[in-house]
Amino acid sequence: MVFARDTRRSLAAAVDLVNTLPATDVDRVDRLVTPDDLRAYLAVHPYTGSFTRDQAEVDAVRAIRPRLRGLWLTDREGAVPLVNAMLRDADALPQLVIHEGYDWHIHATGDDEGLATRILVETAMAFVDVIRSDQYDRLRVCAADDCLSVYVDYSKNGSKRYCDTGNCGNRMNVNAYRRRKAAETT
Repeated sequence: MVFARDTRRSLAAAVDLVNTLPATDVDRVDRLVTPDDLRAYLAVHPYTGSFTRDQAEVDAVRAIRPRLRGLWLTDREGAVPLVNAMLRDADALPQLVIHEGYDWHIHATGDDEGLATRILVETAMAFVDVIRSDQYDRLRVCAADDCLSVYVDYSKNGSKRYCDTGNCGNRMNVNAYRRRKAAETT
């Protein structure tokens, strides 16, 4: 499965943003509350354009998280109207751009659009690629019984079951081992 660099970056940014929701976090903590939380997110996932980095911008970005999470909670066909609505709501107009050390890629909003709109549209554009390449089955919700985090399975054989946010794979393996050991002693 090969996606363009900008698609992979947008998917990674969307995963990390969705996983700031308290419903997805193992500890049920909202990881995007303050401007400092947003700055930390943007340090890992830089976006071009203007920023206010104030509480209003934090609140706007927080408000799009459920919409983005919805993309992981549906199938390929169900994602199409969600993606189209995201693009339509932002009056997206895709254009090829090159800047700041990035090779040619697509922007579909102007730099003067709000950060939440730019995130929403870049995520929608990444999902266009996922849908068109018929790789929607690679978008997953963690299989751990106590985690709802989302991830993209980039493994060669598509067998990844757990996210990388809460050490879920190790935790579930330890739980399974303990259950097996308990069953052996009874």
